[in-house]
Amino acid sequence: MPTALFAGSFDPFTIGHKSIVDRALPMFDRIVIGIGINSAKSGWLPVEERLQRIRQIYAGNPKVEVITFNGLTVDAARTCGAQFLLRGVRSTIDFEYERNLADINRNLSGVESVLIYALPELAAISSSMVRELSSFGVDVTPYLP
Repeated sequence: MPTALFAGSFDPFTIGHKSIVDRALPMFDRIVIGIGINSAKSGWLPVEERLQRIRQIYAGNPKVEVITFNGLTVDAARTCGAQFLLRGVRSTIDFEYERNLADINRNLSGVESVLIYALPELAAISSSMVRELSSFGVDVTPYLP
């Protein structure tokens, strides 16, 4: 059963993230959305709220599971039985970063990365952009599922 882990901070989970998951669903029997916890960072949204929001988006879809994890993404992949890491790419800058990360993850664990390019109309959307707009009082609901 091919399983992919889609890992990130998802602070917040945007319509861009949702697009990547939705477009990857036909490729995998199961997608695990893993919220990485970094105790050195304080999040915009509490981890529990991120977990609940994403679970609510995919409630009723048995192919999607949402978890939290600490440590290396490849260790989380091993724990949840994922053979692939799902990653989104918005630009050539993202591509270079993701290619290097894919090489390191493959060397560490043998887990392959699958890159899905952002839809052009969603490529500018990022969690950091949403957080920044929100800090200026802008309504960010159009960027959230």
